[in-house]
Amino acid sequence: MIQQLNENNFDENVKDGVKFVAFTADWCGFCQKQKPVLEDISNNNIWVGDVNADENPKLTKKYGIQAFPSFLLFKEGKPIAQFAGYKSKYDLLNTLLSYLK
Repeated sequence: MIQQLNENNFDENVKDGVKFVAFTADWCGFCQKQKPVLEDISNNNIWVGDVNADENPKLTKKYGIQAFPSFLLFKEGKPIAQFAGYKSKYDLLNTLLSYLK
């Protein structure tokens, strides 16, 4: 299950462990295409958070998000990786694994 994140609950949700966060926008076609992939990986024991960039402009600015979808990987509350653009399930999992080695 994807966790819906916003400016009020973001820090609390990413402070512990490894957390994968997607920044999306409702108007973004690639974001809509990405959502089923995110749902799929979240159903396989990977924690996934989603930030609606239009509704959370402070978070979007804080993390320098300029393209959608954009992804950040956090470890113990600190961003350790950032990448953008639509990813297939295979590409997304390979990218995540490369940062976790």
